[in-house]
Amino acid sequence: MSEPQQQWTETIESNHSLFDLKLKEVWRYKDLVYMFVKRDFVSGFKQTILGPLWFFINPIFTTIVFVFVFGNIAKLSTDGIPQVLFYLSGITLWNYFSSCLTGTSNIFTANASIFGKVYFPRLVMPITIVISNLMKFAVQFTLFLAVWIFYFSKGEIEPNIWILATPFLIVLMAIFALGVGMIFSALTTKYRDLQMLLTFGVSLMMYATPVIYPVSSITGVWKKLAYYNPLTGIFECFKYGWMGQGEFSAEMLLISTGIIIALLIIGTVTFNKVEKSFMDTV
Repeated sequence: MSEPQQQWTETIESNHSLFDLKLKEVWRYKDLVYMFVKRDFVSGFKQTILGPLWFFINPIFTTIVFVFVFGNIAKLSTDGIPQVLFYLSGITLWNYFSSCLTGTSNIFTANASIFGKVYFPRLVMPITIVISNLMKFAVQFTLFLAVWIFYFSKGEIEPNIWILATPFLIVLMAIFALGVGMIFSALTTKYRDLQMLLTFGVSLMMYATPVIYPVSSITGVWKKLAYYNPLTGIFECFKYGWMGQGEFSAEMLLISTGIIIALLIIGTVTFNKVEKSFMDTV
């Protein structure tokens, strides 16, 4: 008699589509995602005195500095939006994007020891970072909402229907950071210099994004180039929806969405291609 054929509960294969995000497999590991998110939150404030209060302290002090430097000294326009609210909105969005991008950009190098010992969908790690930073964003958004209510009650801002696009804008930022982060995480397994380049690039990108100034203050060819920054449509839509001021059009958001989707596809292909052999080069 022939021996009964073994039935495996898990089959790990290297041959899969480069365009496959394997979301079904990630969903099966949702408990692992939860564990990593909890780990990031707890370890981030272990042995700190103020703990989660740092979520508030960072945007508050940054806003104060921006109001003093860019608002009072440089006299940059805010499109009639109260300076505190204008800078706080930009800082809240930017903190989420930059944290997600820098976190996902070194997935392979930072977690090589884990990846080399046990199998789980590699996409779990970047998704964990996006969710962990979303929790921090929620706290900082609460601060923004409190300041927004204050100015709204005084009649200094006029929100409109575009305020409903906020969840979509947050998802777009997360996807953008995920796409670009996966590209850099794949490349840094072989070229470590790219990690330092990204850190420098993120700092410069803030000044190429309408965080400290509105798009209406840009002129000429620089304004045309600004439209092709995926974050421009997101930031302008957010400010226009919540404060009712700004040079925003649906076309800007459409351009941002198209570029972000393209970068996600490129990031997925690059990430899937490198994850098969990254342990040989990391």
